[in-house]
Amino acid sequence: MSGGFRGPDLPALADLQNCIHCGFCLPVCPTYIATGQELESPRGRLHLVRAVLDGKAEATDRLLSHLDLCLQCRACESACPSQVPYGRIMEDARAATMARGARDRPRAWTLRALALRYVLARPRVLRSVLALARLYTRSGLQRLVRGPLARALPAPLRALEAQAPVLDRAPFRRSGVLARPQAMRARVALLTGCVHGELYPQMHEATVSVLTRLGCEVVAPPAQVCCGALHTHAGDAETARALARRNIAAFEAAGVDAVIVNAAGCSAAMKEYGRLLRSDARWALRAERFASGVRDVLEYVAAQDFAAPGLGAVPGDVTLQDACHLAHAQRIRSAPRAILGAIPGLRLREMQTPDRCCGAAGLYALVQGEMSRTVLASKMAEIAATGAHLIATANPGCTLQLEAGVRRSGLDAGVRHVIELLDESYRAAAAARG
Repeated sequence: MSGGFRGPDLPALADLQNCIHCGFCLPVCPTYIATGQELESPRGRLHLVRAVLDGKAEATDRLLSHLDLCLQCRACESACPSQVPYGRIMEDARAATMARGARDRPRAWTLRALALRYVLARPRVLRSVLALARLYTRSGLQRLVRGPLARALPAPLRALEAQAPVLDRAPFRRSGVLARPQAMRARVALLTGCVHGELYPQMHEATVSVLTRLGCEVVAPPAQVCCGALHTHAGDAETARALARRNIAAFEAAGVDAVIVNAAGCSAAMKEYGRLLRSDARWALRAERFASGVRDVLEYVAAQDFAAPGLGAVPGDVTLQDACHLAHAQRIRSAPRAILGAIPGLRLREMQTPDRCCGAAGLYALVQGEMSRTVLASKMAEIAATGAHLIATANPGCTLQLEAGVRRSGLDAGVRHVIELLDESYRAAAAARG
């Protein structure tokens, strides 16, 4: 397959021209570190995108494979002295590839987009799929497959199964008013998301609990849908825009002071709804206004007097995995550390590169399994070197990936969202008070 980019989402030359080819992005790019190949670096990929736009190269399957290997972690943006908006360039390049039509793009890209569009964006379908996964866990078959039957599986299937979560909790599917404290200081809405409440309901429960202690009435608009982050990353911009419009309308109707998101990838995507809908005359201003009210839960909590309700001891050593779309896309680094640092008994052990991607990157662990495992192995070695027995995160995708890494490496460590640890501290303080 060959040809150029098409559609309304062409990468902007003004963005590409900012790159001065300095190479500061090279030592922070996980795929460049793993391969040492220029075309697997941000600078190399920008060169390929520019060549296609200028008509000097065709977007062949081989060329697109270099774009597809990108984790879109955006670490290069933090390192770039010229502030090249690499994330949106890559999103636009993928959208412009998808706009070419099914016959003129890689088959794998089409299958990925269809899965995201007809499974992830449809709650009933998604819940049916996850119900089977939940049955797999609860039946004991998952334990057998990971134990006595492990060697019986072919290597590719074994690697895929190792990525599967343990679904042993009831999903979080609540909507409407989730909590209403007696002394209400603010009214906020919670994004419950698509897979988040299904895989990690405890994160939502902890979030609601923490926000309630801080005097927030918490609501979950029943009309909300998937944030569209994975669709944007996969180049399915039209589906992402449709989901964004539905979310904007749903949260506007809730009449809240802020929209709280406890998944860094989702909060980053929703803060960029203005750009996503920039060409839609009807929705552009509404999207910008909506995006200005989105807050990652750690960003929101750290700005409050969160120690006022009283913090109890949570003994242990913890290391923080900076979620890429919190540290790099949103430039939020101090908030999780402020929260962890305030919890009595919790000792933060920083790893060497806490903001380097763990290899999760949405569907990346499924579609680029080998590279994902390579990146994860490096991350697990760093975690082990800290000696911590708790790994704190800010994103369910990171949690899923790190849990797989813990199982694969045999490390004695648990993985928790920062907000869960804060909630545990509140509960410890309440128990101490009797």
